[in-house]
Amino acid sequence: MDDLALKPNDRVLILGGTGFIGKRLVTELTERNIKLRLLVRNPSAVPAVILKNKDTEIVKGDLVSGDGLKEAVHGIHSAYYLVHSMGGKSMFKTTEFARMDKDAAKNFISSADEAGIKRVIYLGGLGETEKNLSEHLRSREEVAEILSSGKPLATVLRAAIIIGAEGASFVMLKYLVERLPVMICPKWIDTRIQPIAVKDVLAYLTGSLLNPDTAGKKFDIGGPEVLTYREMMQQYTEAVGIRRRIIFRAPVLSPHLAAYWVDLVTPIPSGIAHPLIEGLKNEVVCLDDKITEYIPIEKTPFKTAVKIAVSQKD
Repeated sequence: MDDLALKPNDRVLILGGTGFIGKRLVTELTERNIKLRLLVRNPSAVPAVILKNKDTEIVKGDLVSGDGLKEAVHGIHSAYYLVHSMGGKSMFKTTEFARMDKDAAKNFISSADEAGIKRVIYLGGLGETEKNLSEHLRSREEVAEILSSGKPLATVLRAAIIIGAEGASFVMLKYLVERLPVMICPKWIDTRIQPIAVKDVLAYLTGSLLNPDTAGKKFDIGGPEVLTYREMMQQYTEAVGIRRRIIFRAPVLSPHLAAYWVDLVTPIPSGIAHPLIEGLKNEVVCLDDKITEYIPIEKTPFKTAVKIAVSQKD
């Protein structure tokens, strides 16, 4: 494993470095003096806090078209793959985005093979393939398989709902609870979920890079509690100090109708809400806790994660 250990002059590539998780990971790794490179479609949109770091390189490119990939992967030791399309404004383009995700993953792993990248770390989603996965979760599993098929040793982290400001799942939860004192919800409100705080996700992502023994392995990551979506909504009210909500279960409410409903009461377009809601039909609970053998952390309770998220502006 010595050749997999990160050395001071090694450079790490982050794909998706300006997204919800990516920009936070950039901060985490920068604080550890790790040299970074980001592949971005629009360099002018990169936050100034990232650009001011002299050890961070920016390469313009696109994973789907393959533009800029050769330059991006050159001389890279390890890469983070944090790219995953949810959908656009319309819910009817989910299939198109899933196809683009697979194309992007194939383009990357082909370039990574040629460049001799040693490791790739991927943040995917929980969910078992034999249990009629939603298209959104199935796409994440397919990307994990593609990234694991190349020469770089893949570390796959699988998470359920991530609790953090700007995260689509958290924003949906926040607006539903804060704007609707009474809710009529589909049967997915009683699906079991193991949410995880964004700070814990970052700890696992960083720890995976720094511990080469995680290479070539798949880990389920989650917080300390397993909750239904109904319990998450009610615990949210307790965390932020508002009155508990009245929730009715309506099994006839389809994912399509629920997506339009979420579109009306939250800032999330139906094209993003639909895959999130469809994914809630699947129980997403960690099958094991073996990640703690490699990266022991103190897991953040759900209510604490909520309080942190609502106190942040980004």
